[in-house]
Amino acid sequence: MKHKFAIQLFTLRQQCEKDMPGTLRELKRMGWAGVETAGLHGYSAEEIAETLRETGLKTAGMHVSLERLRDETDSVMKEAKLLNTNYLICPSVPHEWRNEWGYERLRAELNAIAAKVQPEGFAVGFHNHAFEFDTRVSDTDALTYVLEPSPDNAVLAEIDVYWITKAGKDPTTFLHPYSGRAPTLHLKDMTRDERRTYAEIGTGAIDFVPILRWGESNGVEWYVVEQDQCEGDALDSARISLANLYELADRERDLSD
Repeated sequence: MKHKFAIQLFTLRQQCEKDMPGTLRELKRMGWAGVETAGLHGYSAEEIAETLRETGLKTAGMHVSLERLRDETDSVMKEAKLLNTNYLICPSVPHEWRNEWGYERLRAELNAIAAKVQPEGFAVGFHNHAFEFDTRVSDTDALTYVLEPSPDNAVLAEIDVYWITKAGKDPTTFLHPYSGRAPTLHLKDMTRDERRTYAEIGTGAIDFVPILRWGESNGVEWYVVEQDQCEGDALDSARISLANLYELADRERDLSD
């Protein structure tokens, strides 16, 4: 399973802005197998692709805004080919779309994009937060609507277990309908105090063992750690999360390599 541990580079956005190639090299030294991008911070896709080849890091996916997915589809696919990933993930919904009409449009647009990119070997996914549960669409919550596992819906799930927990739901239970439709899964922990804010994996309140067990049985290709805010140095947070994930994998022998 350790070959599936990746980090979302939004966690290290300040480091990447200063030196993205150097940050990638440091992540490889830590033992990460892959990264998920959230923009290239002014570097060219060719330069980042070369650094990935040099280090052996894989690309778990790309977070790409809905606007860019829709309006710059060819450019996005070119970047994805250079970075050697098939997963194009919309990271959020625009603020003005956080209503019934907006989520209906979001699902329609993501499916239209998927129809364009699938012939080239790409898939389109959606990464959730907690606010999708605040809106009802077609007698269900907006997230369930957008990710509906039906033949006419091509939108894959990138479930963020922190935000599912923040919304008051059990992440493992919520994951059940998405077997085979969640190639990437976002892991982040939650502090045990009243803040219920971001924490390094293994230091907070979320039980990752059943989540990882579900992932190993249901087609998850990448476990992507994302920590939106770090109280200390983000690279230190990355080290702590990876060390604790390794410990989980080693302890759960049926999950490890």
